[in-house]
Amino acid sequence: MDKQLQINEAIERMKTLKLHKNVINEFKEGTLNMSENGGLLYWLEDEMLTKIREVEEKYNIFVYHAIHDYTYFGEILTLMYVSDDEEEWEMDRDDLANGYPCAYVINLDDDYCSEFGSVQIVSQIGGLKRIA
Repeated sequence: MDKQLQINEAIERMKTLKLHKNVINEFKEGTLNMSENGGLLYWLEDEMLTKIREVEEKYNIFVYHAIHDYTYFGEILTLMYVSDDEEEWEMDRDDLANGYPCAYVINLDDDYCSEFGSVQIVSQIGGLKRIA
């Protein structure tokens, strides 16, 4: 898979999500952002970024944004990503536009609970908020 195709697809998805223009510009320069506390934007810390890169390599996905939350089942990072299978992209775009994308969720407290699944998100104050 040509990585530039995934980058281009990620940028289009970021626009669909109405992520702040600085998030998109920083992404183009190689900086990955995360949303936290209802959409506030932060740069990812080294430890979290390392975990994300491990997941990308393991599952051949390309992460373009993360949502950080504390839940009753642990501290989690919800990863918005582009898969390496172009045939999935149209369906992924539809799901994203409806606010129910497939994501990979890293449970930072218990990796056994990390998994792929559908989540519900909303765009908020330039970032993203996970609501389910």
